[in-house]
Amino acid sequence: MASDKEIFSLSGAAHLTAIDWNNSYHRTSVAANLIQGTYILECDRQKKRQGAQALAPAWWDFFHFQLTRALVDDTDNSIIGTIYEFKYPPYNNNFQQKPPRYVIAIRGTVPKASSLSKDLKLDLQFIGNRLHQSRRFQIAMQAVQEMVTLAGAANIWLAGHSLGAAIALLAGKHMVKLGCPVETYLFNPPFTSAPIDKIKNDKVKQGVRIASSLITAGITAAVSSKNQKVQREDSFQVLSTWIPYLFVNPSDPISSEYVGYFEHREKMAELGAGGIGRVATQNSIGSLFSTALGKDIEPTHLLPSAYLTTNMNSGKDFKECHGIHQWWKQDSQWNFKLHQFS
Repeated sequence: MASDKEIFSLSGAAHLTAIDWNNSYHRTSVAANLIQGTYILECDRQKKRQGAQALAPAWWDFFHFQLTRALVDDTDNSIIGTIYEFKYPPYNNNFQQKPPRYVIAIRGTVPKASSLSKDLKLDLQFIGNRLHQSRRFQIAMQAVQEMVTLAGAANIWLAGHSLGAAIALLAGKHMVKLGCPVETYLFNPPFTSAPIDKIKNDKVKQGVRIASSLITAGITAAVSSKNQKVQREDSFQVLSTWIPYLFVNPSDPISSEYVGYFEHREKMAELGAGGIGRVATQNSIGSLFSTALGKDIEPTHLLPSAYLTTNMNSGKDFKECHGIHQWWKQDSQWNFKLHQFS
């Protein structure tokens, strides 16, 4: 039997009967619902729900999208992503608004036996900064490049949740470096660091962050050649012009450190240590150890700039704080802030 969260009429953004594509809440809600449609499409596959029994189509039909292709992991046949095409409803004559022509949505981990082992293997690749070597990233990256070639980067949205957000983030970075930035929505992407933000004492928390920045900057100076430092700085500067939409719940231990990551960079500048903050924000301890071993690996999770949305509603449990459903709830209390690297 399907859970309520799988059924669009019970838990989807059915209250958005008329989408205003200039409204950030509407755009966020549509992107999140399309990702949920990807999750449910994989659940339909696993549970062999077909035809009238399939629950996934309602998640995109409601917003006038149609499924053009499922992105399938050819190692286990699981559906990891979807490509949707927007179809203007016949009664809509408002062409001043600009919905995306195509949306590429990438799901996160599905806690089902048939795909869980592969999902967890991908989690480990992310932690080791090896996500770019995974088959799933390669499939997603190829899809993004194909759709940009077909429709142009300005007509594409890229969206992902959890592990899918990590894949979308990496694909988005690659497209920027290719000169084709894509509008990107990242919901609860994992941040590979200790959740310092969970420390209750503000002075201790700030002290830990400052110490961490000093250590990171020190290791960077010790293990990176001058050429590597310049290349990393140049790469980060190029990426800074791309500003993805980043969605984080401070009570989510997987993604909450993004809040402190951006705020601490600003705090270091206020303390007159902006240079150290700039170095620390571009590097992670893990990537620096890889550099020391002769492997210059760019940290997957680090971002120069972002439109950061934080959901200040504390969920009742981890699933709620990390889940995709929170991003279209009507009673949510959101904070918005632009963080731009310069």
